[in-house]
Amino acid sequence: MGANIVEMTQIAMSSVFGALADPTRQQVVEFLSEGPRRAGQLATASKTSASAMSRHLRVLLDAGLVVDERPSHDARARVFRLRPEAMDTVQAWLDDLQAHAGAQLASFKRHVEQGAGIE
Repeated sequence: MGANIVEMTQIAMSSVFGALADPTRQQVVEFLSEGPRRAGQLATASKTSASAMSRHLRVLLDAGLVVDERPSHDARARVFRLRPEAMDTVQAWLDDLQAHAGAQLASFKRHVEQGAGIE
């Protein structure tokens, strides 16, 4: 069961990083970090057409980075916001990498110091 969770996380991470590989989608994520926005606002802010923004938002939705909601006062409008859980997953993965890199660096330092007679 643990392997399935790891595999699912790897698939999710690949999807997230694939979505974030595009500079326009990176901009959209930055804009949404300031608060929820409508697609038209995002298109204007990123200087893209409405149809291009629609495609970018679909990729971000499919990757689980954003969600869309319909305000009760206007069911035709869609408001997009970031999914904090997706960012938490990315941050946890990066923290894990950093911890492993730190441990390897400390091990290498001990190795070098022991070889040089420094203790």
